[in-house]
Amino acid sequence: MGKLKLLISILILTLTTVVAGVLAAIAGVPATPARKGVHRNAYATMMYMGTPRDYEFYVATRVMLRSLSRLSVDADLVVIASHDVPLHWVRTLEQEDGAMVVSVENLNNPYKEQSNFNLRFKLTMNKLYAWSLTDYERVVMLDADNLFLQKTDELFQCGQFCAVFINPCIFHTGLFVLQPSTIVFKDMLHQLKVGMDNADGADQGFIGAYFPDLLDQPMFHPSVNGTKLQGNYRLPLGYQMDASYYYLRLHWSVPCGPNSVITFPGAPWLKPWYWWSWPVLPLGIQWHEQRLQTLGYDAERPLVLIQTVLYLGIIVMTRVARPNLSKLCYRRENTKSIFLIRTGLKLIAIWSILAAYIIPFFLIPHTVHPLIGWGLYLLGSFALSCIAMNTFLLPMLPVLVPWLGIFGVLLVMAYPWYSDGIVRALAVFAYAFCASPVAWTALVKIMSCLNVSLEREGFLPRLSESAAPAGFNKLY
Repeated sequence: MGKLKLLISILILTLTTVVAGVLAAIAGVPATPARKGVHRNAYATMMYMGTPRDYEFYVATRVMLRSLSRLSVDADLVVIASHDVPLHWVRTLEQEDGAMVVSVENLNNPYKEQSNFNLRFKLTMNKLYAWSLTDYERVVMLDADNLFLQKTDELFQCGQFCAVFINPCIFHTGLFVLQPSTIVFKDMLHQLKVGMDNADGADQGFIGAYFPDLLDQPMFHPSVNGTKLQGNYRLPLGYQMDASYYYLRLHWSVPCGPNSVITFPGAPWLKPWYWWSWPVLPLGIQWHEQRLQTLGYDAERPLVLIQTVLYLGIIVMTRVARPNLSKLCYRRENTKSIFLIRTGLKLIAIWSILAAYIIPFFLIPHTVHPLIGWGLYLLGSFALSCIAMNTFLLPMLPVLVPWLGIFGVLLVMAYPWYSDGIVRALAVFAYAFCASPVAWTALVKIMSCLNVSLEREGFLPRLSESAAPAGFNKLY
């Protein structure tokens, strides 16, 4: 009798699951069972939409999750994602990156009217949801711009709240350890509602104000037996090594704590995943090496190939269609209308040369590898410069002086044997100082050649005459 009841229960449960799946399919909602964590601790990060750089941060999040998996961390990987994160991103994070995605509503930021508020921090209060992950004993909350050099599971021994002071007086919320607590989470939401003082209007200022006495707390040192500590602690600087420290010495010299995690808290457009960040900032290539070993660049490859073929086609066409200057007559007319037209064409010529060096920069996929990115940029700027040279009958070398200058400064910045960052900066300055007269000479040459080109009969026909037969435009 007992076995019969058990079989009936299993049958009912199976039918219920099937019916739920069918109803979900009819409604157009995927039937995804709730995942339960298998570890006592977790590394967590957040993702939300509404910034111009959503995709870049999605890629950065995936690379960080893959790097943690590659280090074989003894913890779950959790992504706190707002409801508007695309469903295919969520599936990729769960199925390919091994993360558990927790879907949340965006928390309202009451500080967005502050005079010093930066709109890119509008939704960073979602970071407070880390305290709601009460299935875990400890959570290491991370920003996407962390680069892990080694495993940091010892952080799960830390107390109720632990963070790194990369500023002498202000701790950084790019990485911190917390003990999830429903009481603390609800109190934080209350403080958010009443508008607790916040220096910057973002998560950094709010959490800093919520734990104002962290500077007075003892330094965290992991115990030998793995016992979890109680209370709040300061974390050694080695857990949040500010990349700007590296740029001064061009090597790490952080004596306190293991050199485990690099953070990039600087300008948002110089984050390490952007291809132009290297060799401007030397550590960018290290992030891309980690991406190459984990995620790869399959997403960007089709667009890179399309642009490469396009630029090569432009170069071939401009070489084939290069005009024969010996077949063009000169004209010496200097009427007012001709002068205005020539002046306008000179401006167009200069802007076309500038555009040849600007347009390729914005067409390249932002998160491609720096070597591919700079190679594609140089190819694209050369191809578009060929169009300007053909159109305005300009010599190649003066037009390509900026191209050669960019290539040279990349070599100067990428040189790997500078003794420190100051020597590197002086080398770049010396290169720019020496290159500036060459650039000015090239500009003068271009203007002189434009004057000659615009006087040619074939370039600017007489406005008062109809077009002559082709044979009459040649010099005899």
